[in-house]
Amino acid sequence: MLFDHVGDSFIGHFSFLNLIGRIAFPIFAFQVVQGYMHTHNVRKYALRLFIFAFVSQIPFMLFLSTFYDSYYLNIFFTLFLGIICLYGFDKIKNKYLGTLFAILICVIAHFIQVDYGSYGIAVIFVFYVFNKFWPNKKNLICLAFILITILKYLPNIISYPSLYIYYIGYILFTCISLVPICMYNGKQGPKVKYLFYAFYPVHLLLLYFLTKI
Repeated sequence: MLFDHVGDSFIGHFSFLNLIGRIAFPIFAFQVVQGYMHTHNVRKYALRLFIFAFVSQIPFMLFLSTFYDSYYLNIFFTLFLGIICLYGFDKIKNKYLGTLFAILICVIAHFIQVDYGSYGIAVIFVFYVFNKFWPNKKNLICLAFILITILKYLPNIISYPSLYIYYIGYILFTCISLVPICMYNGKQGPKVKYLFYAFYPVHLLLLYFLTKI
């Protein structure tokens, strides 16, 4: 993530740093699914994400203003909606209706313009559903993830043929995230979640001020 944002701030959106940055979001999505599955209180977990989303929005907008002329909602809003998606899916007994609810959240994410949009919610949903119903089928999880990642970038490849090599690179580096995800051993790491939460708005503010020097 830091590589991605440094690339945006000082080099441009299609640098090698941005390629490295593609690895970050799927790992965040996987982590939020693990958090949802293991938390003792889903509502508190969702509230915590929403609070950090609210706190991070101004730093995120300041950061975007250095290279972008429009705004959207930061990644914590994406993760928050992802939790809402999973919670609703679990609470709805009919899983066909539950899946429709998940699609609705994807549509909402697209129209309110959260970071990674409907793709972000779809990744979270895919990681959760496959882990819930086919926990030992990592190949299915990987295949589903690769397919939705291709679908995300395919319109860009078609619309901007001169940039196709960059978007293919985005697909490849995004899929590299599957390596650490598949190596996850199911054990909880060091309890430093608030450090990672705080790092997001702090590093965005720091990058904003550095670009103003």
